[in-house]
Amino acid sequence: MKILSIFGTRPEAIKMAPVLKSLALEAEIESLVCTTGQHRSMLRQVLDVFELQTDFDLDLMVSNQTLNGLSSRLFTALDPLIEQVKPDRVLVHGDTTTAMVGAVAAFHRGIPVAHVEAGLRTGNLKQPWPEEMNRRVVDVVSDLLFAPTEGSKQNLCRENLAGKVYITGNTVIDALMVSSTRISLDDALRAGLDAQFPFLQSGRKILLVTGHRRENFGPGFQNICTALAELSARSDIDIVYPVHLNPNVQQPVSTALSHLPNVHLIAPLDYLSFVRLMQRAHVILTDSGGVQEEAPSLGKPVLVMRDVTERPEAVLAGTVELVGTDVERIVTAVHRLYDDEAAWRSFAQHHNPYGDGYASQRIVAALLNRTVSEFTAQPEISHQVAVDGQEDPVVI
Repeated sequence: MKILSIFGTRPEAIKMAPVLKSLALEAEIESLVCTTGQHRSMLRQVLDVFELQTDFDLDLMVSNQTLNGLSSRLFTALDPLIEQVKPDRVLVHGDTTTAMVGAVAAFHRGIPVAHVEAGLRTGNLKQPWPEEMNRRVVDVVSDLLFAPTEGSKQNLCRENLAGKVYITGNTVIDALMVSSTRISLDDALRAGLDAQFPFLQSGRKILLVTGHRRENFGPGFQNICTALAELSARSDIDIVYPVHLNPNVQQPVSTALSHLPNVHLIAPLDYLSFVRLMQRAHVILTDSGGVQEEAPSLGKPVLVMRDVTERPEAVLAGTVELVGTDVERIVTAVHRLYDDEAAWRSFAQHHNPYGDGYASQRIVAALLNRTVSEFTAQPEISHQVAVDGQEDPVVI
C-alpha cells in the first residue's frame, strides 16, 4: 500500500510524526511524505527533532501569504504530484489549509483520503477561522475518519458522513509521551534545554503563553497584550512567550510587551524545548488547540484565549478554562491560579481525555484493516454505529 502523507505546519508535523514512525515499521506499506512549507522554518524544527525525512518538499510559503493565495499554490503543486505518485491513499491531519487542499486534491483524483484528528467541531465557522471550515471539508471527502475522542465520533455520526469512523485517541499524546519521557530520563538533555532560558529566576513561577489564531488578529491581540502587561506587575511571575513568526502577531506583541523586564518574548521553540517549558510552567495561557490536549497530561492548568473550543473534553474534565480575549477575564483567571493553591490543584489533575499513547498504532491497524489488539490490548472493536446508512466498526 502506497500512502502519501501531506502536511505543512509545525502542529501537523508534531502530530503526524508518531504516525510516520509507525508507518515506516510496516513492510506492507510504502510511506511517502510531502511537506508543503506552509510554516517553513517552524516545520523544519519538528522534522529535525523527530528525525523525519521528506520525499517531496514543495516550499510554498511566501511572505504575508493570503489564504486564497496559499490555496491556489497548493492546488497547483499538489495535483501533478498526486498524479505522479499515484498513491493508494492520501493521509492528512487536522484542520490546516494544507490538509483541506490536500484532501480535496486527492478526492478530485479519485484517491481515498484518511483524516487523522477527524470530527472536531465548534459549530461556528468563524471560530476558529478558517480551521472549522477546513476540518469539515476534509471529513466530507474522507473514507477513513480517525476521531480522537467519543465526542468527535458523535460529531461525525450526526453529520451522516460516508467514511468509517475509528476512535483512536490523539497522536499528539503519543508524541508528548515519547518526548516527555526522553527529557525526564536524560539529565544532559534536560540541562541543555534549561540552559536556553537563563532569564528565568528562582522563586518565580512561569506563565507560559502562546497565541497565533487569526480570529484574534487586531483587537484580540491588543487585549491579550494589555492583560499580560497588567500581569507583569506581579513580582512572583516570569511570563515566557514564544512569539509566532506571523507579523500580525509579532508587531502588536513586540510593541506592547518588549520593554517589560519579566516578560520574555522569545523565538518559536523546537518541540523538545517547548515540552520542557510546559513541564516547568505553573500555568499555560494559550489559544492553541494542541496545547489544550498536551498540558493535561503534564498536570498543567490551561486558560484558553478563545470563546469556543473544538476540544471540549478537557473543559469538562476541569483542566481547561475558556477565558476569551477579555482583559479582565484573563487577568482574574491567572491571578486566581497563582494566589489560590486549591484552585490550582483543582485544575492540575493528571487526567487526559485525549489518549493513552497508542493512537498511531491504532491508525496503522485501521489502514491495514487489522484489529487494533495486534498492537495493544487496550481497545477493541466493540460496537457498531451507522454511518451513511451502513454499519461500520468504531474502535473504542
